[in-house]
Amino acid sequence: MPRPAPAAVRYTIVPADPEAHCFEASLEIDAPDPQGQRVSMPVWIEGSYLVREFARQVVRIDARCGARAVGLRKIDTHTWEAEPCEGTLVLRWQVYAWDLSVRTACLDAHFGFFNASSVFLRPHGRDQEPCQVQILPPTRGDGGSQAGGARGGTSQGYGSRAGGWRVATTLPRAGARPGGFGGYRAQSYEELADHPVLMGPLSVTRFMVNGVPHEIAVSGRHDADLPRLGADLARVCAAQARLFEPRSGALPFERYLFQIMLVGEGYGGLEHRSSTALICGRHDLPYRGMSGSPEAYRGLLGLASHEYFHSWHVRRIRPAALARPDPDRENFTRLLWVFEGFTSYYDELMLVRAGLVGMDDYLGSLTGTVSRVLRGPGRRVQSVAESSFDAWIKYYRQDENSPNSVVSYYAKGALVALCLDLEIRSRSGGRRSLDDFMRLLWRRFGRHFELRREGLAEDGVAPLLREATGLDLTQEVQAWAHGTDELPLAALLQRVGLHLSLKAPEGDAPSLGVKLAQNGAALTITTAYSGQAAMRAGLSAGDQLVAFEGLRMDEASLKRMLGRHRAGDRVRVHAFRRDELMAFDVRLQAPEPTDATLTPDEQAEAGALALRRAWLGLRAHDAIPSPEPPANPA
Repeated sequence: MPRPAPAAVRYTIVPADPEAHCFEASLEIDAPDPQGQRVSMPVWIEGSYLVREFARQVVRIDARCGARAVGLRKIDTHTWEAEPCEGTLVLRWQVYAWDLSVRTACLDAHFGFFNASSVFLRPHGRDQEPCQVQILPPTRGDGGSQAGGARGGTSQGYGSRAGGWRVATTLPRAGARPGGFGGYRAQSYEELADHPVLMGPLSVTRFMVNGVPHEIAVSGRHDADLPRLGADLARVCAAQARLFEPRSGALPFERYLFQIMLVGEGYGGLEHRSSTALICGRHDLPYRGMSGSPEAYRGLLGLASHEYFHSWHVRRIRPAALARPDPDRENFTRLLWVFEGFTSYYDELMLVRAGLVGMDDYLGSLTGTVSRVLRGPGRRVQSVAESSFDAWIKYYRQDENSPNSVVSYYAKGALVALCLDLEIRSRSGGRRSLDDFMRLLWRRFGRHFELRREGLAEDGVAPLLREATGLDLTQEVQAWAHGTDELPLAALLQRVGLHLSLKAPEGDAPSLGVKLAQNGAALTITTAYSGQAAMRAGLSAGDQLVAFEGLRMDEASLKRMLGRHRAGDRVRVHAFRRDELMAFDVRLQAPEPTDATLTPDEQAEAGALALRRAWLGLRAHDAIPSPEPPANPA
């Protein structure tokens, strides 16, 4: 069979100088724009709504046309224009990569990671064409052979590939062996940007879900039980597949990859169409002989569940405003509360439905979300719809006043999803739920997204809820998503036999109404909450507290001294603001009840208990198939 003709757009990338954290990349364009080919780096990455200006990490760049150097003029912060070239235009550049983040690129002598949006130029006018990519092994140093190995994995000893390095990506191969360096391909720049690349001496394990191969690739030292992780994730993946495709359990991809980068302490993830990049603490992983599911491990499972859920809900079901994203500027939508908030609602709920987390642990996690939302005064001034629209300038760029002015469309969005789910279940007598809405979104927008490129309209939530459930929830959506009143959590949870109670974090002791940070002897206000005692007295974020009623204080002694007073008492507080010592007369206030507790009411009516069991999927545990055994390790 003859080989296909080479693509007219070709990329190469090599971890050329790992010790200096530099990738070198090139782009060849046949028949470039005769008026002068323009290329640019995206300014943001899908799934993370912040202008990041990836072009700032380009160290140097040049262009050639055959053997001739051509001029390259920068015309804005992230765009270059080459002089006209007849033939093949070749651009070469170096990218500094030392940001250990799922959103950017990172490289050292032990591993490498990149998203295409942070290392590859986008050729204007040619970005919809198929492209080829050559991923080459390190050219300097020992290629990470001194990384100490990734102990505990099910796949080690990778031969002599770049001193033990291998590649983990879901980019379609075009000559590269599985896990190897070499040729890959993409149908467009957008597809290229949706397949991050992890490289290094990786630990790998595999498992199957509904006939689709899944892989976990881990970078970093560990003693993890990766087969246990694979078996548990298989249950989560199968549960999610059944949510969206209850009859077939079909998955929207041909293979899936979990890329995990280990650190001492860390947590984060970013979704892609057939993979996710995760950062977690190395001790979050399960270890051999571990009994049960400790909190840290549940956190990792929840993170993986969140990003996997995005395979349907964000990567394929999208807001209409993001159906054809513009990589050069902000893309605004008021629907992130649906896409991130609903995903945050389902991520841990899926652990329960998969039989990995019990009801008590789930309720503990849910009350944590309730408490986090109640502790933020910003919920009273910003709706989750407004938070979604302003994510670019507020949620992703927080400062000391953000708790007073910003609400999380993740956390409160999850609570809005909870309220809608419980409202639907109770009003329909258990015949309908938010699951029906998710399935309708999938059928309408997600299942054929690549063909239609349609998305959910900004005002489309209430009409589709009615179509999916037969219920008119227009008023609820308006009040809960576009308003700032408190959510009716207690009343709705009571309908499924759960009692929600609130108490103050420190009992009856009065409060200054601040968030503090103790750094050595310095006790500093990081946030003065709006309307609370400290702000009313004139104290501000950045002030260093020195004395309370003439006595030197640290965080522990302040807590003891507050416990000796009552709300309404006036006290004298001394603090340094910059280099000036100031005195403040503070009238103490009663603390707000923000710590939530959920208690099952086993004496609740049978109908409420039945709704609870159906909501948590407790009846379905036996129906969830056992995961297929791991395939032979790589």
